[in-house]
Amino acid sequence: MTAIATTAAPALRVRMTARGRRALALLVAAPALALGALAGGGLIGDAVSGAVAASTAHSAEFETITVVPGQSLWQIAQSIAPEADPRDVVAEIEMLNGIAGAIQPGERLAIPAQYSR
Repeated sequence: MTAIATTAAPALRVRMTARGRRALALLVAAPALALGALAGGGLIGDAVSGAVAASTAHSAEFETITVVPGQSLWQIAQSIAPEADPRDVVAEIEMLNGIAGAIQPGERLAIPAQYSR
């Protein structure tokens, strides 16, 4: 009987130096740091706060409504502009109020001037 000798491949172990760990951490954190720098520099934050500031600065020109329990933006759009496409009206309400779809009962929303009564 002939015995076949097999050797197991040695398990490779990756060793990382402290410098390598710092480089890897920087590589992972770089996108978050870049996003923070853009927001802190005003490139992202101004676009969002500008829309909110515009809606609050001219609040006297807009009619506001109070959201009732169970009411959605779609329902509001259909009630204030039954002849218009609700998708367009919802988009305008979201942009004017600086929201992204989620509304809460009791929240006051500005209505775009062209849909005010």
